[in-house]
Amino acid sequence: MSNRGITVRAVLAKAEAFGLAVELLSGGDGLDGVVTSPHLQKTGLALAGFHEYLQPGRILLFGQSEIRYLESLPSNARTETLRRAFARPIPCLVLTGGFNPPPELLLESERATVPVVLTQLATPTAIAKLTAALDDILAERTTIHAVLMDILGLGVLIVGESGIGKSECALDLVARGHRLVADDTVEIRRRAETILIGTCPELTRNHMEIRGLGLINVRDLFGVASIRSSKRVELVVRLERWEVGREYERLGIDESFYEILGLRVPLVT
Repeated sequence: MSNRGITVRAVLAKAEAFGLAVELLSGGDGLDGVVTSPHLQKTGLALAGFHEYLQPGRILLFGQSEIRYLESLPSNARTETLRRAFARPIPCLVLTGGFNPPPELLLESERATVPVVLTQLATPTAIAKLTAALDDILAERTTIHAVLMDILGLGVLIVGESGIGKSECALDLVARGHRLVADDTVEIRRRAETILIGTCPELTRNHMEIRGLGLINVRDLFGVASIRSSKRVELVVRLERWEVGREYERLGIDESFYEILGLRVPLVT
C-alpha cells in the first residue's frame, strides 16, 4: 500500500491526458519538485501579505483576479510580493485563462526554481481537470491476489487461497455473459474517501491463466464486450474449501466485511 508524492513533471504529463494542455513559461529547473496533495490552492490572500496560507506540496493557481492585482502594483512592490510567495514550498504555479503574466513573475519563479505553466482553459475547467488527474495519481492504492468481475453491473472481487479455482469461476462467469476486469492481480485505489476502484495491470490486461489450459486472451475468445478496464469494488466473495463437519452460514443473516485500504466491503463466503 502506498500514498506517495509525484513530481511536477509527471503531474503535467498526466494532466495532458486529462485534457489540460499546458505550456511551461519559466522555472524548468523545478520540474522535479514533488506534489503531495490532490487539493489545489487559489489564495489571493497570499499576494496581500498572508503568504503563510500557502500550503507545502500543493499546486498554486492564479487566474484573472490574481494577475490583474499584480498588474495594479508598482514594479518593486510586485517583485517583493512574488518573492515572498515563492519563498514558500510551492511545487508549481498554474496560470489559467491564457493571461500573460507580468515579467516579474517569471523572473522570480526562475530565481526560486518554481515552475510556472500556462493553460488557455478557464479557471473552473482547469481546476476540475487538474484535480481529477491528481486524484488519480495520488490515490491510496494496494495490490490484491484476486479476480475482479463485473457481474450484472456489480463489481465483485473474488478472493481465496491459490489454486482454489478463482480463475476457473471467473471464466465460467465470462462464458455466461459477465465481464472480466482483472485476473490473478488486482490493483485497487481509494477514491473520494469511500470508493474503491479496481483495475488490471497493463501486463496481464484481458488475459486469464487457467490451470490445464494456460494463458488465454479473453477479449479474443469472447469479444470486446467480455472485458472492461476498471470497476468499482462493491462486493467480495471469498472461496473456501469444503470442510466436513463445519457449520456454514447459509441464510446470509450474519453480516461480514472485507477490509481494503481502510474501507469495509460486504463479504460473502
